[in-house]
Amino acid sequence: MPGTKTVRLLKAAEIECRIGTINEKGLSLLLFKDARVDQKILDETYTPLGWRRSHQAIDGNLYCTVEVWDEEKKQWVGKQDVGTMSCSEKEKGQASDSFKRAGFNWGIGRELYTAPFIWIPAAKAKVYQKGDRYATNERFSVKSVEYNKDREITALEIVDAKGETVYSLRQCGSDRNPPKEAKNPGSSGAEAASGQKPASKGKAGTERDAGKSVQDGQEGQGYIGNRKEVVLMAELNRTGVSLDEVLRRYKIGSLSQMTPEIYDRAIAALRQTKPKKAA
Repeated sequence: MPGTKTVRLLKAAEIECRIGTINEKGLSLLLFKDARVDQKILDETYTPLGWRRSHQAIDGNLYCTVEVWDEEKKQWVGKQDVGTMSCSEKEKGQASDSFKRAGFNWGIGRELYTAPFIWIPAAKAKVYQKGDRYATNERFSVKSVEYNKDREITALEIVDAKGETVYSLRQCGSDRNPPKEAKNPGSSGAEAASGQKPASKGKAGTERDAGKSVQDGQEGQGYIGNRKEVVLMAELNRTGVSLDEVLRRYKIGSLSQMTPEIYDRAIAALRQTKPKKAA
């Protein structure tokens, strides 16, 4: 029966790092999962024949429904979500995104919503200026991750392509015995040691996106969180509006100072803005 099964937590090797924002002071990273991870975990939890997916176009948007077989009720139980556009391969991007979002509804990777704000200083991220923009050729990956009994991220270590640690976090009082699947098999077992609390509790990681160090539990004024940042970045990408323009408009110095109220106003304005190709 679907309700009696709980999907496992993501392993470190199953979590991807992507750049959220980048400027002369550094860059922020967002944690993602790949659609293949959803497929793998659905197979593990419900068997390859115990689940199925389908896609539906509703009001011009592509939705995905993931259904799981309920042996007790002898019927399929489905959960659905909508995908967002991709910069390339529009249909494929929406199909993959809607599938991953439907997977979140089944609990796959939902722990990523508890991720801290991840800021990498320019020196560690090898940020360079390219015209009027900033870029990096560096690649980042999650070396280890731990969770508490509430399936929240309590410790996290991110390394660059050379295996050097560029970000580390450990929540005070984190579980001594995290789930076995939480750690990346084959890792050295090195643990993060920043002592900061995760974003879900209102705290930041080691540094903010303004490039300022966070010390003694100092935090921004109501940081919106990782999930809303993903939505904001998708809207900025769709419209071609820069993050700096949004910050200037609402008179804040960095993303860490964006309150939920400012976020709602910004999203409402962006959603009324035409896509950059149509503008």
